[in-house]
Amino acid sequence: MSLKVIVVTYILFQGQPSACEDAYQTVSEIVSHSGYPVQVHHVTTFDGYILALHRIPHGRKNTLSNKPVLMLQGAFIAAVGFVFTGVDHALGYLLADEGYDVWLADVRGCHSSRNHTTLNPDTDPKFWDFSWNEMATIDVPAMIDYVLQTTNQPNLYYVGYSQGSALLFITMSLYPEYNAKVRVHVGLAPGGYIDTKKINPLHVFANGNDLLNTFLERIGMNELPPPIYTFAQGATCRVSPDFCRFLLMTVFRYKPSEVNSTIVTSFLNHFPASASRRQTIHILGLVRSGLFKMDDFGAGNVKVYGTSTPPLVNLGAVTAKTHLFCSDDDDIVSDFDVSRLCEELGACVEKHLVTEGTIKHLDWLMGPRIRELIYSKLVKVMARY
Repeated sequence: MSLKVIVVTYILFQGQPSACEDAYQTVSEIVSHSGYPVQVHHVTTFDGYILALHRIPHGRKNTLSNKPVLMLQGAFIAAVGFVFTGVDHALGYLLADEGYDVWLADVRGCHSSRNHTTLNPDTDPKFWDFSWNEMATIDVPAMIDYVLQTTNQPNLYYVGYSQGSALLFITMSLYPEYNAKVRVHVGLAPGGYIDTKKINPLHVFANGNDLLNTFLERIGMNELPPPIYTFAQGATCRVSPDFCRFLLMTVFRYKPSEVNSTIVTSFLNHFPASASRRQTIHILGLVRSGLFKMDDFGAGNVKVYGTSTPPLVNLGAVTAKTHLFCSDDDDIVSDFDVSRLCEELGACVEKHLVTEGTIKHLDWLMGPRIRELIYSKLVKVMARY
């Protein structure tokens, strides 16, 4: 019996739907309903992508801040990841209340940045022809420049989670002038080196990366997950959130005691966000190789890079002050991976290894004790700059 049949059967034999409060809400709606001011800004890149930035200019009690912080999420997780857990948990709200001017970013193709001046993401395959290369060389610089221009500040704080940090590393390695535009970069489970020493869900696909890419290319699947999957998951999780929580805990190996069921239900209303086939294959290639390198175009590498293989990211050229947070319980980005990053970066001030509690990859966003174990320390780090 196929997974689709199992899911449909499960839906049909369940009781009445149970929807989480923030289902279908946009980032701005969630923030506004939480009692915070919010603005929606758009940045149009030179290649036509329209990127959304959601701004929380200040907290509920303080006034407009002159300390902008750009926050960028991981793959398959949109900007909503910094606010969906609510005012008592979410990092976006905490930083706003701490006096920061918070900017939540979505890179191209992701939720509120699924837009273009001429291309239709639903009908034009060319819309999805991007990976970390384009995100890091076009999107991240455009968003940094827009925030600095709008706030009239010479530099900003940057908080990246997983892919969000990896993109900034690439940007700074290729465009050295952006090192001066970031006052400090705080990376939560920063991507780049992706653990090859632990068995995690990514390995299942990474080992068959080439076959997967060929298959997806032949069937014309350039957006992952495809919209039909997102629709099916939404329908399933509204009807039976317990079933979805069970799947999430099984895939990411959580115990019931390690998750907040309400937060998990909210998470499933927004996850996974869209990504491109190229982006996904790029990430899986990093898992398989154990190297932090640019996108691999195969025979096209010579044309793109002038070499037969994609170049490694020059982490030594990244000179902005950097603090990296990691946990050895993280099955995706481990202490080993982050140690490699810190050793190679040009200005890694400190690696913060979290040893208290069990912090897995999704816990950086929705762990029940994340504010106590991580965010409180992050705020102290940022206050030093």
